[in-house]
Amino acid sequence: MTQGNNLSFGIMGLVAAYGIASSFAESHGVDGKGSGIVALSSFLIVTPTITTSGKSPLTGIDLTYMGSKGLFVAILLGLLSGWVYQWFVNHHVTIKLPSSVPPAVSESFVSLIPGAVIITFWLIIFGILSKFNLNIHDILLDLLTKPLGLIGDTLGGTLIAILLNSAFWFVGIHGGNIVNTVISPIWLMNTDQNRLAFQAGKHLPNIITQPFIDNFVYMGGSGATIGLVIVIALLSLRKTTSSLTKTMAPVTLVPGLFNINEPTMFGVPVVLNISLIIPFILAPMCNAIITYSAMSLGIVHNTIGVTIPWTMPPVISGFLATGGHISGSIDQVVCVIVDCLIYYPFYSVVEKENKKGITTV
Repeated sequence: MTQGNNLSFGIMGLVAAYGIASSFAESHGVDGKGSGIVALSSFLIVTPTITTSGKSPLTGIDLTYMGSKGLFVAILLGLLSGWVYQWFVNHHVTIKLPSSVPPAVSESFVSLIPGAVIITFWLIIFGILSKFNLNIHDILLDLLTKPLGLIGDTLGGTLIAILLNSAFWFVGIHGGNIVNTVISPIWLMNTDQNRLAFQAGKHLPNIITQPFIDNFVYMGGSGATIGLVIVIALLSLRKTTSSLTKTMAPVTLVPGLFNINEPTMFGVPVVLNISLIIPFILAPMCNAIITYSAMSLGIVHNTIGVTIPWTMPPVISGFLATGGHISGSIDQVVCVIVDCLIYYPFYSVVEKENKKGITTV
């Protein structure tokens, strides 16, 4: 089990370095495989090694930096390496072979010059830092995690992140793509710290983790819209309900149970709907406060560091995220009930407007 965790969640930094560089190069019209491999090699170059003592010393790479602890370096290195690689290729600063050479062979030479430049650069960085017994991983962690930790590692900061997420979504911008890009590394790092502590049988140090956000705060999707889709489904059972609500109920409920809320965001709609902005902000905030308080008091078990797919339905996801503790599921049920109570009076206003044939936007 430990081996599986170490070589799956434990190598997210390694995978990120390859994936980011590869995707960046491809977005600029360059084959991403070469860029990804160069970035992966560079990531390993700047990562400290461990050497054992004794007559036959062994040298290996410190797995600590392969996971979430190396995520910041992976992001930075992947972006820089991907940009440099595509610049060389797009400006034709590559080895050009005669047209008689098969494409499979000539393409393999494209990576030589940009790869040599990128790897040499990171070798120099590693060499300079090594002279002072430093490494780029620890430097970036100190520079970035402290200010970001004030946002991503506290309840107050998390509430600010929720507010920003909802505000972006309200104007039709994918809030998660903007807010989570900055804070997710902190949440993932906290998740991995809990995983390591759980494996060692120690106290789980972090409450706010990626599963905390995905599976307890944003049930139903951004805005905790599971409460909204349940309210819509219940109101649709009435004979006097508007045709729009009756139409939206089946369209929004099933995806909403799997935390997919685009039909809700643009179908109800929530986007630019003044009547729903308050519950759209308030519901996920209440989920965060309820769950954080329950975990702080020991009523609900902390998440154990296993990243549950964000599409996992509530109750099941809470049970799995807390390592098989029913308290996680109960907490989710309580939060869903609260979400429904928050959304009900506001959607009732929308429903009155629907009956009048007016869209409140």
